[in-house]
Amino acid sequence: MDKMKRREFLTKSVAGAAGLLVGSKVVSAQCPQEAVTSSPATAGSKTFDPYEMVSLGKTGIKVSRVGFGTGMKGGDYSSNQTRLGKQKFEALLKESYDRGCRFFDCADMYGSHPYIIPALKGIPRENYIISTKIQRFDILDGEREKPLVTFDRFLKELNTDYIDMLLFHCVWEPDWNTRYKPYMDGMYELKAKGKVKAVGVSCHSLAALKTAADEPWVDSVHARINAYGTEMGGSPEEVVPILKQIHDAGKGVVGMKQIGQGAFRYSRELREKTADFVLNLGCVDAVVVGFESTEEINDYEDVVKKTPVKSA
Repeated sequence: MDKMKRREFLTKSVAGAAGLLVGSKVVSAQCPQEAVTSSPATAGSKTFDPYEMVSLGKTGIKVSRVGFGTGMKGGDYSSNQTRLGKQKFEALLKESYDRGCRFFDCADMYGSHPYIIPALKGIPRENYIISTKIQRFDILDGEREKPLVTFDRFLKELNTDYIDMLLFHCVWEPDWNTRYKPYMDGMYELKAKGKVKAVGVSCHSLAALKTAADEPWVDSVHARINAYGTEMGGSPEEVVPILKQIHDAGKGVVGMKQIGQGAFRYSRELREKTADFVLNLGCVDAVVVGFESTEEINDYEDVVKKTPVKSA
């Protein structure tokens, strides 16, 4: 899409999204921002701090409000981040850490594991949080790696003794909690041994999200949420009440698709409205964004710092 067509598309998108945003604000009122201890804003703050450390539900884990997602257009063991090349990607990870980011979101299918530790060389492991995800097709195919074998490989690729959050990736089945029970048992065993601090799911359907809300095994959920329903599999009006249920149960909630999987890249207005909507919901603990350049880090950092904290 050339620049002119892109501008035309975004102009129409902004106009079309305005009506949806009105509906989204109604949903926001159903999920009010809670006390400072569980909402993401510091007492007395007028705008959000992208790098404030916030609690991830009742997991005992604290993450920076904005995390670095390593899977933009991820699949087949690569992503836009890994395609930057080792030097550029690792430099970007280190820069984000130097700015205050303490949360790095990976997945097996992104191929991003080997980049994290070299980028953060010399930094104590306890100073940052790593989340990663197991591919569903590894779970479904009995001839592929077993849960503990997969996990041991993750430890080697990440050069670490433990992983903070281990999730099922891209879950969409409503019955995932029965379908993947053997993997759930294996992941719970890892948690019991202290090799994993929290377990959960990355949800890619409303049905899967509803199951995550009701499933006691879940410690934390990665959920698709923005102001416009872009790449969400449902509208904000449908998604937000489920996120509130998850949050009220003490489970962590990490928001994905803050840039609409790239759809908002050329519109500051869409990014600002989504930040305002999501950060003020009160039921999303943190968000992850797939940065591909210093300019994108600069922009999103500025967006968050200018987002007003709204009282309950």
